[in-house]
Amino acid sequence: MSEKLKAGILGATGMVGQRFIALLENHPWFEVTTVAASPRSAGRTYREAVQGRWKMDTPLPERVADLVVKNVNEVESVASEVDMVFSAVDMTKEEIKAIEEAYARTETPVVSNNSAHRWTKDVPMVVPEINPEHMQVIEFQRKRLGTTRGFVAVKPNCSIQSYAPVLSAWKAFEPYEVVATTYQAISGAGKTFADWPEMEGNIIPYIGGEEEKSEKEPLRIWGHVDREKGEIVPAQSPLITCQCIRVPVLNGHTAAVFVKFRQKPTKEELVAALLNFRGMPQELGLPSAPKQFIRYMEEDDRPQIRLDVDYENGMGISVGRLREDTVYDWKFVGLSHNTVRGAAGGAVLCAELLKAQGYITKK
Repeated sequence: MSEKLKAGILGATGMVGQRFIALLENHPWFEVTTVAASPRSAGRTYREAVQGRWKMDTPLPERVADLVVKNVNEVESVASEVDMVFSAVDMTKEEIKAIEEAYARTETPVVSNNSAHRWTKDVPMVVPEINPEHMQVIEFQRKRLGTTRGFVAVKPNCSIQSYAPVLSAWKAFEPYEVVATTYQAISGAGKTFADWPEMEGNIIPYIGGEEEKSEKEPLRIWGHVDREKGEIVPAQSPLITCQCIRVPVLNGHTAAVFVKFRQKPTKEELVAALLNFRGMPQELGLPSAPKQFIRYMEEDDRPQIRLDVDYENGMGISVGRLREDTVYDWKFVGLSHNTVRGAAGGAVLCAELLKAQGYITKK
C-alpha cells in the first residue's frame, strides 16, 4: 500500500487540471488516484476524455490515462476514494463555492486554484513563501463547516505572482504606491494558439475581472489573522493600480512595475533583499519549492519568456531591469510561469505546506 496521500483532481480535463496531473507524476507525497470532471466526460477513461486536447508539452502519464473519469458532482463517491482533492473546476463562482464546501464537509481537504473562495473570510489564500501563517484560519473555517478534517484553501491569482513576491521581499523599505501592467499569456485563459488563432500577432487590452484581482489580492496576502473574528483582515497598503493585457504568448506572465517607497533603498539593497528572500517552503525543503525563489538578472534584455519562464521548474520568479524612475522611485520587470507557480504548481506547494503543518493527513 502506497504511503503517499491519495489525491483527486476536480476539473481534471481542463488546462489547469492537466497541469496538476503533469506536476504530480512521481510526486513524493501525493499520488493521483481519482480524476473527476463534468458529466460529459464521466465514464470514459482519462485518455479518452482528453483525446485531441492534451495541452501539456509532456506526455500524458500512463497510470492516470487509464483511470475512469468520475462525475465531479457525485461528491460523496469521489471523496470516498481520496485523502484530499485539488480543485480546478470550470463552473460559475457560486457553483464552485458550493461544490468545494461540499467536498470539505465530507472531511476532504480542498486545495483550489479557483477564485471563488479567495475572499471568503475564513479561507486562507496563500503564497507559501509569503503568508504561511494564514493557514491558521482553517480552525475557524472548520467550526463554520462543522468539520474536523475538511477545509478549503486557495492560492491567489496568477497575475500577481510576477510582482507580489518582489514587493514582499521589499517590505522593510515600505512600498506605498505601485503601478503595474501585466502582459498575460493565453494559457491563463485555458487556451493554446490552436484554440485561439485570433491571438496570433494580436494584443487584447482587457481581461475580465483581472485588474481588480491584481490590485486587491496582494493586500489580502499581506493581511493578518484576526483570531477574535476568526478571519483574514487585508492590509491597507500599498495602493496598487493595474492594467492587464492579453499578449500572444503561450506560457508566462510578465509585469512592468513602478514603486514608491517611504524608505529610500539603494539598488544594491533592493537586489540583496530579492536574493535573500526565503520562506517556509525553502526552510522545510518542500518538494516543489524553488531553492532560489527570486533571482535578479543583470542583462538589459532579461527576463524573457523563451529563456526564463521555466526557471526553477516554473516555480521561481525572475526579475530584471531594476532602475531608478523619474516619477516613481524604482521600476522593474518581473516574470512568472502562470500555469505552474501561478496556478497548479502554486496549489501543489500549498498542499505540501498544509501536509507539513499537519492539516492534510491520511483519512
